Amino acid sequence: MARFTFKLPDIGEGISEAEIVAWHVQVGDRVEEDQQLADMMTDKATVEMESPVAGVVVERAGEVGDQVSIGAPLVVIETEGEGLVPPPVEEDTLEAENPGVEETQILPGTGRGRAGEIVSRGHDLGVPGARQSSHAGEAGGGGGSPQVVTSGESTPTAAPPADSPLHHQPAADGPPPRAGEDVARPILASPAVRARARDLGVDLARVRVAEGDRVRHADLDAFLRYGAGEGYHAPHASRARADEPIRVIGMRRRIAENMAASKRHIPHFTYVEEIEVTALEALRAQLNARRGERSKLTLLPLLIVALCRILPDFPMLNARYDDEAGVVTRHGRVHLGMAAQTDAGLTVPVLRDAQDRNVWQLATEIARLATAARAGKLRPDELGNGTITLTSLGPLGGIATTPVINRPEVAIIGPNKIVERPVFVAPEEAGRGDAIRRAKLMNLSISCDHRVVDGHDAASFVQALKGLIEAPALLFVD
Repeated sequence: MARFTFKLPDIGEGISEAEIVAWHVQVGDRVEEDQQLADMMTDKATVEMESPVAGVVVERAGEVGDQVSIGAPLVVIETEGEGLVPPPVEEDTLEAENPGVEETQILPGTGRGRAGEIVSRGHDLGVPGARQSSHAGEAGGGGGSPQVVTSGESTPTAAPPADSPLHHQPAADGPPPRAGEDVARPILASPAVRARARDLGVDLARVRVAEGDRVRHADLDAFLRYGAGEGYHAPHASRARADEPIRVIGMRRRIAENMAASKRHIPHFTYVEEIEVTALEALRAQLNARRGERSKLTLLPLLIVALCRILPDFPMLNARYDDEAGVVTRHGRVHLGMAAQTDAGLTVPVLRDAQDRNVWQLATEIARLATAARAGKLRPDELGNGTITLTSLGPLGGIATTPVINRPEVAIIGPNKIVERPVFVAPEEAGRGDAIRRAKLMNLSISCDHRVVDGHDAASFVQALKGLIEAPALLFVD
């Protein structure tokens, strides 16, 4: 039978390896031409790998979270036949591994196969981290459960391996009995008593019954008063989740690596300023009332317009620093990274040439990029190579943030939550005596790379930005 080895293609300039973030086929599955095989993640994007041939998957290059080098085998596909029969196994070996089993046969749900044969479930490719799959689906791509068929009468079959889907181990019901305890004695109690004991973490088998054979609230109270020396849990402690180890893979691993590199290489400093946005919010409401079919304006498009108006006067902030080469590149165009929260973690799509767009165009592009990020459909050119980043938690913005710079950029800006507070009116506005009015206020944070940006420059930039935001009519004046 012919085998086709599908090697991981070159999926981006400068990419040497990619991480497996999802498998869409298992060993033993039949695939058709152009069927999706796996999702591979690089530093720039997630790429879908499709099968160039039809056949049966017989080998895979590892599991989710493993790295595969460009040009290394990813999947091996049997292009003829519907199954793979491994080399014959000596009878002595079978008897040693499966004592008492005669002619054991594992068949897919289709019932194909002959007595005495073991239909292969596939083998690993030998790459680090690769493990043999326990999946045994139908040859036609379905998910039928394996069947164990034996010849002979009343012959016990060997227990399936611990990681097999056929392996079921009954869970223990409660703690082990104490020495001398009658494990067969049923514990009688009302649902209310059982619920209370469960919340307290009390094993009803340890509660002495004062009358009859039913545990009552009085018995439980007596146990808590006199038998609590054994200890019991606080209410709801028994509902605590079990420890759950989670492998850090995919987007979460990329985030961890990038954030660690940023904090390791960049000496951060953060500057925070309070800005009044009463007039800006009023302008936004007026624009939205006349938006027609256009996207609804949030605060972000207006902030981006202000950023693009100010950045030409502060080119050291719209820059990237190659610390290995010792070169700072100050960019004339604004390619704005926008941190977006997704189910996979934080993604930073880049809004290209923000300086050339008006508020409505910015609102439309922000919505499109956010939707594509949540769906995992961002193109490679929509990720990376930003010149400055804007990160916002929206209503969850809190009082102040200290955002982490998206290396190799040198600055990141974080608007925080808008709150209403009373403020004093300036004497020239109040006339005689003091006056107080309602105002909408927002803290704006900026983190900078202190190797490139001085504190004075960052503070001057934010003050200039504040002037535009508090007098928003200036945003649209040349």
